[in-house]
Amino acid sequence: MEQDYGFAHFISQCDTMGKGVLLLLLVLSVASWYLMVTKAIANMGARKRADAFLKQFWEASSLQEMQSTLTAGRGDNAFFDLARLALTVNSGNQRGAEKLLAAGGMSEYLTRVLRNGIDQEATKIEYGLTVLASAGSAAPFVGLFGTVWGIYHALVQIGMSGQGTLDKVAGPVGEALIMTAVGLAVAIPAVLAYNAFTRRNRLWLAQLDNFAHDLYALVTVGDKKA
Repeated sequence: MEQDYGFAHFISQCDTMGKGVLLLLLVLSVASWYLMVTKAIANMGARKRADAFLKQFWEASSLQEMQSTLTAGRGDNAFFDLARLALTVNSGNQRGAEKLLAAGGMSEYLTRVLRNGIDQEATKIEYGLTVLASAGSAAPFVGLFGTVWGIYHALVQIGMSGQGTLDKVAGPVGEALIMTAVGLAVAIPAVLAYNAFTRRNRLWLAQLDNFAHDLYALVTVGDKKA
């Protein structure tokens, strides 16, 4: 009678440990793909809103005009938030401890405010990268563990049957190969996504840093020229 050696057959050969390994890989895969999709959508939206704001900012005729725009607007991107921080310092609307800090030197205080704003954005955009890095680095080893476990089952089957026929070892060996393939299937997209998001974040923070330098010059030197 012809044996069915499909994927379902190999899964049925897994014991509790093997199914646990597959479940862990499935969880890593779902978490990775969820983060990849949501972060990609969020990044595209953030880029679109930032471009629109920067165009509006540089078309303003004065800092006072931009101050009014920022006051009436809603903070929906990092560049908006950074500009609002800088112009708040420029307008002297600090309260309490902020006034004491500003009294120590406006330029130094503005530098700290802008740097803190960039650091907060850096922390925000790093959300989810740890999961992607963990999935990319751990999934191959989890799959390798499942492979070793499957090979162990194959050897046990050979020892119990006394002969290494295909019907005795196909299931465990197939289980081992599936574990390796699933581990790689989880790890490769996670690693590629991690590298892509890391590069995007580096470029994003570099643009934000350049914008912070422009804000510093505008606020400390004086009103922006049209």
